[in-house]
Amino acid sequence: MSFRISISGMNAASSDLAVTANNIANVNTTGFKSSRAEFSDVFPVSTYGVSQNAIGAGVRLAAVAQQFSQGNIDFTGRVLDMAISGQGFFTLSDKGSLVYSRAGNFGADRDGYIVNPSGQRLQVFAPNVSGGFDTGRLSDLRIPSGDSPPAPTTKVKVETNLPAAASTPSITPFDPNDPATYNNTTSLTIYDSLGASHTQSMYYVKTANPNEWQVYTYIDGTAVGPAQTLQFSNAGVLTSPSPAQISLPPYSPPNGSAPLNITLDLGNSTQYGSAFSIQTLTQDGHATGRITGIDISPEGVVSARYTNGVALPLGQIALTNFANPQGLQSLGDNAWAETFNSGQPLRGQAGTSDFGLIQGGGLEASNVDLTEQLVNMITAQRNFQANAQMIQTQDQITQTVINIR
Repeated sequence: MSFRISISGMNAASSDLAVTANNIANVNTTGFKSSRAEFSDVFPVSTYGVSQNAIGAGVRLAAVAQQFSQGNIDFTGRVLDMAISGQGFFTLSDKGSLVYSRAGNFGADRDGYIVNPSGQRLQVFAPNVSGGFDTGRLSDLRIPSGDSPPAPTTKVKVETNLPAAASTPSITPFDPNDPATYNNTTSLTIYDSLGASHTQSMYYVKTANPNEWQVYTYIDGTAVGPAQTLQFSNAGVLTSPSPAQISLPPYSPPNGSAPLNITLDLGNSTQYGSAFSIQTLTQDGHATGRITGIDISPEGVVSARYTNGVALPLGQIALTNFANPQGLQSLGDNAWAETFNSGQPLRGQAGTSDFGLIQGGGLEASNVDLTEQLVNMITAQRNFQANAQMIQTQDQITQTVINIR
């Protein structure tokens, strides 16, 4: 009996050493979570046993519990490296089966899917057409390979200050090629449905009526409709048109694109005593664009940046948490699987509820404390030696009994 007790102690010390060795071996493994050997005593119990005289029967390995404490975040500068600062796991698809990981060393495969070194695909919430993300379903994150499609200009916003002291031009009628026939001008680039650029110019002419101006709109040198009249109050505030928007007649570019239907938004244009100035001059169209990079926000929104200035959301990283993370089954390759003991997966977005934030360009290091593991190694070694010495002592006692004559 005593021999078996000591052997159980040696086995426990060996298990402790094995767990410590595994921790030390993974001290540089991205996203690795250290383990702790947990033991319980073995105590024989009988129906009519006398507990005050019973002796224990040794020790056994009760569990190897993983410690899901936060590891340090090492900044790598690599775009597709990600780390979770806080609770949660990356959700991955392993050929259709969902697995979970804290390691965010992702890259793109030949088809553009974002995968980890094991080929498991990162899962995201897909973007909705109307904005936001569909948190009810998961999809693979994929980097688009094509160009960003163009968008025709539908609104031009221009806010100017027209000088109140301006005089009516001495030469009439208006001629865009003769600066003496207008007071001020401004222009900007707009786009048609094919992504081709055009120049829209606006010419401002002071009329003989007080606080009244006319604006002429030209696209590529062609007049778009008649002149539009602007009227200001004696305080310099635009009063007509009201609201301050002018729908221009359709303009058909000669390249076969769809007609341009542009609304001119005059916004907070004024007529003050200062010189002519432009406060706002923007439009909502853009040309085609090539992808130039990937951005990842702290909330896990992955966006593709294009040369035309467009940022297209590709999805929001789906994080998963569990009521009992220690109940997860380790699969190796820094991945875990759901079990009955872990509870149902709780999915959500970074920065909400109990989920942490996403740190792009960084990786979570192993949470193994090397100093602590070395101390554990010494302790386990002493325990093994003590149990071995116990066997030797018991052997000597047994030999003494055998030698009695």
